[in-house]
Amino acid sequence: MENGIVSLYEDGEFLQWRKNKMSTYVISDIHGCYNEFLSMLEKIRFSGSDNLILAGDYIDRGKQSYEMLRWIEQCPQNVLLLRGNHEEEFASNIDLMRSVDRIEGLDTDFSSHMDTAALYKSVKYLLRQKKLPAMYFDLYSTIGMLLGQNHVTLYDLCRWAEEIRRMPYYWEAEIADRNYIVVHAGYADSLEGTGGRFGSLEQFFLYAREESLQSGGAAHSAIIAGHTPTIVKESFAYNAGNVFCYYDAGKDCVFYDIDCGCVFRDRNLEAKLACIRLEDEKIFYV
Repeated sequence: MENGIVSLYEDGEFLQWRKNKMSTYVISDIHGCYNEFLSMLEKIRFSGSDNLILAGDYIDRGKQSYEMLRWIEQCPQNVLLLRGNHEEEFASNIDLMRSVDRIEGLDTDFSSHMDTAALYKSVKYLLRQKKLPAMYFDLYSTIGMLLGQNHVTLYDLCRWAEEIRRMPYYWEAEIADRNYIVVHAGYADSLEGTGGRFGSLEQFFLYAREESLQSGGAAHSAIIAGHTPTIVKESFAYNAGNVFCYYDAGKDCVFYDIDCGCVFRDRNLEAKLACIRLEDEKIFYV
C-alpha cells in the first residue's frame, strides 16, 4: 500500500461494485487519527481509479497531526483536500509567528528548528505581556508538539500553511443524478437568515452547526459535512456515533454529518471514523 492506496481487490462483492465504476468517497474530521485514516482507505479499497474528497480538520486533538500533514503534502492527484476550521486556525497561527518575527526584528532562520522554537516561545510571551488571549494561539498545542516531537522548522510550517491556503472551501458535482456539495461544516448560498452570526460565507462553511440545517442547504441537493461530532448528546447531530442524516422536504435537500468523533474513541465507545460513497450513499466505519 503506497500513500494509503490499495491496488489489490480480493472481496468478490466489492469487485462486483467496482466493475466499470469509479467511486467517490468522502471522509471528514480525521483530527490526527492517521492510522485510522489508512485503515479506512484499506477498508474501502481506495484506488487510483476512485476519487476521495476530504472535508477538513486533518489535524489537532489527535497524536498524528505530523503524519497527516506529511500525507497531505504527498497525496495522490485523485484526492481533493477541502479546508476545515482547524486548518484555517493553524495557518493563522503560523501567520502570527511570521508577523511577530518581522515586527520584533527577530531575524528567525526559517530553516532552523532552534530558531523556530525560540520564535514560538516569543509569540506566547508577547501575547501574555500584552494581556492578549494567548490561550487561543496554538490552542491544541499542535505546533508545540510538531516542534517538540518532530523538530519541524518555520519553513515546514509555512509550507503547510501555503498548502492550506490553496484548499477550497467546498466541492460540488452531480453524481448518479443527484447534486452533491461537500463542505466542512455547512453550506449556504447566502447569509440571509443566519442571524448575523457569520461575517462571511467562508465562516459559515467552516463553523456552522445548527445553522447548517436551519438556514443552509441547497435545493435538490445533498450536503455532506462534518464539524459537529455525532457522539455529543447535547448536539443537534447526535446519533450515537453514527452518521447523522436529515431531510428538508421544503428544499428537497439531504444533510449528512459524517463527523463521528473518531479522535475521541479513547474515552467514548461510540466514536469512530466514517466514510460515505456518493454513488450509492453507502457508509463505512472504522
